[in-house]
Amino acid sequence: MTAAPVTMPDAVDFIDVAALLTDEERLVRDTVRAFVRDRVLPNIAEWFEAGALPRDLGTQLGSLGVLGMHLEGYGCPGAGAVAYGVACLELEAGDSGVRSFASVQGSLAMYAIYRFGDEAQKRAWLPAMARGELVGCFGLSEPDFGSNPAGMRTSARRDGSDWILDGTKMWITNGSIADLAVVWAQTEDGIRGFIVPRETRGFSSSNIHRKLSLRASVTSELIFAGCRVPADALLPQGRGLGAPLACLNEARYGIVWGSMGAARSCYETALEYSKTRVQFDRPIGGYQLTQAKLVDMLLELNKGTLLALHVGRSKERGRVHPATISLAKLNNVREALQIARQARTILGANGVTLEYPVIRHMNNLESVLTYEGTSEMHTLIVGKEITGLDAFT
Repeated sequence: MTAAPVTMPDAVDFIDVAALLTDEERLVRDTVRAFVRDRVLPNIAEWFEAGALPRDLGTQLGSLGVLGMHLEGYGCPGAGAVAYGVACLELEAGDSGVRSFASVQGSLAMYAIYRFGDEAQKRAWLPAMARGELVGCFGLSEPDFGSNPAGMRTSARRDGSDWILDGTKMWITNGSIADLAVVWAQTEDGIRGFIVPRETRGFSSSNIHRKLSLRASVTSELIFAGCRVPADALLPQGRGLGAPLACLNEARYGIVWGSMGAARSCYETALEYSKTRVQFDRPIGGYQLTQAKLVDMLLELNKGTLLALHVGRSKERGRVHPATISLAKLNNVREALQIARQARTILGANGVTLEYPVIRHMNNLESVLTYEGTSEMHTLIVGKEITGLDAFT
């Protein structure tokens, strides 16, 4: 039998991870990539500089089919975990803020209702959220309780058949543009989740300003002061801290892929720049130090993408442990940040301007390193699994 000819490696997908995708997954990749190229990239530097994200981006992402795309029914496509991951990668190749919008909508707010809500709640909220007509946010973190959400002070008490919410949530993506918030609060029955519509009396929000990271993303504080919601606002199946943590695990999985999108954008930019930027009469890509940086970046980009694919396939088989997602998030965000920093050095002074995407990605990844669990927390999660010893306290 004659062997097929060996093709030259691609300069970005060097080990041909794309060959491991299905035709449907490649279609998702190409569709989302085209959307980012046409709708996001021409505007993202301006959005980042202005510290704003257009509200109508939600309906555009809904039309694209990426909001809650891994959920089934209620207007959601029911795509596989890898297809969802590939979409996250392409969105974050545009900007972490765009991927964050989709992640918070689909993997936090929608997923919480999908998994812990009743049928009436699902029918009432999910179809419009899938279309991007309604925007959701996820209220878990508080000013003093980020890595330790079990200590949250936000409370919910019964008043007849209603619930009264009091407290503050902090660092909430989409908070001030959301039509509803999924809010977690301490009750006499433990931590419970509630759907709180925007117009509810006693619910207010304010934007967090002067950010130097995730600027093309709305980040808010949510305030609940005697906020009264009816009995049917309670998510009936969401009991205990495990409920919001299950939602976070879905969002962390998207970050495993998304961070590689930011990394790819930085690597591609540095690679092209190195071939055209001339110093000492030749392109800087022809110097050993620059090639060493590029190869290190390529190596971690391909390894991280392969890791994301493996975790995705395991997730599709129902065989992925939450600690595995922690390990993948820990690795991929850390390496993506290092790739961005290396790319910045190749671009020199040009690397700190918004004419190129590198400094924007690098700043964004500083937030991605922290949210959905800091690198320290994911280190301890993995450490506990391999030693059997809890080092959190």
